[in-house]
Amino acid sequence: MKIAILGSGLMGAKLGRLWAACGHDVTFAYSRSTAKLERLASEAGGAHASVSEAVVGAEAILLSVHWSRIDDVLDQAGDMSGQVVLNCCVPLNESNTELVLGTTTSGAEELARLRPEARWVACFNTSPSEAFDPVFARKDREPRPHLMVYGDDDGAKQVAGTLIADIGYAPLECGPLRTARFAEPFAMVTAELAYGQPGGTALTYRFDKLR
Repeated sequence: MKIAILGSGLMGAKLGRLWAACGHDVTFAYSRSTAKLERLASEAGGAHASVSEAVVGAEAILLSVHWSRIDDVLDQAGDMSGQVVLNCCVPLNESNTELVLGTTTSGAEELARLRPEARWVACFNTSPSEAFDPVFARKDREPRPHLMVYGDDDGAKQVAGTLIADIGYAPLECGPLRTARFAEPFAMVTAELAYGQPGGTALTYRFDKLR
């Protein structure tokens, strides 16, 4: 699958590298440093390009930037009409301490409003990036940890589910895109558990229904 990674932080860098290891064609884009994009591409055996170049023909696009950079990266990406866009952004303030949207809308819904022709699906924002490598290393073990996925486009969720499974998670169907109103605050809980509490940052979760 041809994947464009928009964002060169921990989430985009790690997911891009792991997807490349699964055999996907990965292109890294959007960084203050061209040298960083070159390094990521070299390490993953992928490519780097401008945002506008990276999204052309991409079968999946990962949006992985700080909320303060959303307008800039979307301007460069264009309308992404008909393309599957995996959003892992949480709408945080500059200090990453507070959500700037919530309860009556969400970051995921605002992105869909800004680019209504794209096929949005939200995932990966409820897991710390530090978990990706150990989850990938244990992908042959069952049961797999869950990863929430939610959106209004069933086909886009199927694409996301494949890429989630490639990393080593079990995709957890969480309903429509408006679920983000509650999942984005849950992402803050996972951040507190990973970074604010003892035991390490490689946090995973799993929900089970008892019968």
